[in-house]
Amino acid sequence: MSSTLVGRSVRQRRKKAGEMVRQTVAYAFLTAGALVMAIPFLWMLSTSLKQQGREFEMPPRWIPEAFEWSNYVFVLTEANLLKGFFNTLLLISLPCIVGLFTSALAANAFARMDFPAKNVLFTLLLATMMIPGVVTMIPTFILFKEIGWIDSWLPLMVPGMFGAAAGVFLLRQFFMTIPRELEEAAKVDGMNPFQIFIRIMVPLSKPALITQGLFGFLAGYNDFLGPLIYINTPEKFTLQLVLASFQGFYTSQWTYIMAGSVLALIPTLLLFFFAQRYFVEGITLTGMKG
Repeated sequence: MSSTLVGRSVRQRRKKAGEMVRQTVAYAFLTAGALVMAIPFLWMLSTSLKQQGREFEMPPRWIPEAFEWSNYVFVLTEANLLKGFFNTLLLISLPCIVGLFTSALAANAFARMDFPAKNVLFTLLLATMMIPGVVTMIPTFILFKEIGWIDSWLPLMVPGMFGAAAGVFLLRQFFMTIPRELEEAAKVDGMNPFQIFIRIMVPLSKPALITQGLFGFLAGYNDFLGPLIYINTPEKFTLQLVLASFQGFYTSQWTYIMAGSVLALIPTLLLFFFAQRYFVEGITLTGMKG
């Protein structure tokens, strides 16, 4: 009896030791990967605090001799970075809010309703995700030019207000994980489909909605090609266009570009920090049923 207990205790200790070794190795790899991923950001931060002409000195210097805080003052005051930031927020606000709502409506229809050719329509919707944006770029530009939307925010706002195929797919997968018994009970209580969507589906889908909202915000916040094509007036420049204005044909003011990039990164980091729990939960639960 005692030998059996001793053997079991030895096996448990070996098992715990093996788990500790695996966790240590896993944490070591994760730490190394995190450091590698952090190197570009650290170099960007270092360059933003250097004097003009010192960003390419050899050997490379990670810590500047003197911190040039005037780079941040310049991009905030003289370079209209704040103006570009507020323009970007105004530009993406309606596509994020209205586009998220329309995507959720379409996803709810594909997930919970039965109508003719539903699977065919959903397949066609997914097929639009496989068309490269460069294929539709010129026809879309010609269309917006003919209706007089060039040099305005309308080409960047209106299409996004009708949702996105990727958002419909993500939300549809999440809606399918919600038990149908809740929907049936709501119908017994006299709710119509729209009331069920607003009062049941939306509150239960908060993680997926926040995740899709983050995706939409980041896509609009980091968009450079769209504003470059449609906006010509400097007063309407978005944040990405303001940052690109520091880069010329012959010389590029890399210290200003890096300082602006550091400031532009702060809102996205704060947003992800506060919404991280919902983001991870939305990604984890989406796609469990299809």
